[in-house]
Amino acid sequence: MNDLIVGEDGQARCAWAASAPEYREYHDQEWGTPLRGDDALFERVSLEAFQSGLSWITILRKRPAFRAAFAGFHIASVAAFGPADVDRLLGDAGIVRNRSKIEATLHNARVALELPGGLSALLWSYAPDPARRPRPATLADVPATSDASKAMAKELKKRGLRFVGPTTAYALMQATGMVDDHLVGCHVAAKRL
Repeated sequence: MNDLIVGEDGQARCAWAASAPEYREYHDQEWGTPLRGDDALFERVSLEAFQSGLSWITILRKRPAFRAAFAGFHIASVAAFGPADVDRLLGDAGIVRNRSKIEATLHNARVALELPGGLSALLWSYAPDPARRPRPATLADVPATSDASKAMAKELKKRGLRFVGPTTAYALMQATGMVDDHLVGCHVAAKRL
């Protein structure tokens, strides 16, 4: 498989973006784009946790339902959820109905609410200097974890967050632009030179 694929629009993209329309839009509009803000990053932390063991396309397709079910991922609102909300969420076919992940999301909201300086500042403190990071040329050059994602995961666990291992942390870093793993030759990478 080639690492880049040229779409019908003539644009070269990272090959994974060609497997579904949702992936293409996510690749072109979101993945690797810097995202800040406590609620926005809480959503991504939560969705990455729900994705664990599943395909990301499943989460993308369910994202509108997740947003509705979890009050737009407003940290203070989710932190106030109680046992009745867990039951409601377990009955919501629009989301991934995994008790451990649902309870972790509520718990993580409570932890995030109490973070000095906020979740966004904490997460971005682990973003590596892009000038010291060469753009990957092939998919083989894209790691599943990094020293920064290992350090981030360790700190998040120390602070009490759940479902935040090094692989999940690295995926979060990719999704939110803390690292930009668009391949050399990808039209998105070309826009960021």
